[in-house]
Amino acid sequence: MTAARNARRGMCGDGSRSGAAAIEAVRGVVLRIPAGTVLSYGDVADLARLGTPRLAARIMALGQVSTEAPWWRVVRADGTLPDRLQIGAREQYEREGTPLRTTDAHWVQVDMRRARWDGPPRGADRTG
Repeated sequence: MTAARNARRGMCGDGSRSGAAAIEAVRGVVLRIPAGTVLSYGDVADLARLGTPRLAARIMALGQVSTEAPWWRVVRADGTLPDRLQIGAREQYEREGTPLRTTDAHWVQVDMRRARWDGPPRGADRTG
């Protein structure tokens, strides 16, 4: 596939997504995360076939996924969120029964070992 054709399809030369295709792929992943579970930005990037977790984080931070998307289900690899999001996320986690860790360092920290979603079944469309 040529570089121009890749660009038109929202793909980078390495097969990862960019632009509107990346936003749609992240949206598809985030909307499929079940209540009570989470994914890290890296997990979202892998499932959405992005080149880097930073792109997934940027898309989420800019609110490009949608206002209905469960943003609290995407966290840092250590189970935390930026300080400004922790109070709102904690309310959602408690409502959904998301496993949390007790910590003095953060208002809320997800127990990634217990709460991480395994993703869609093998062979399923992984980007929604």
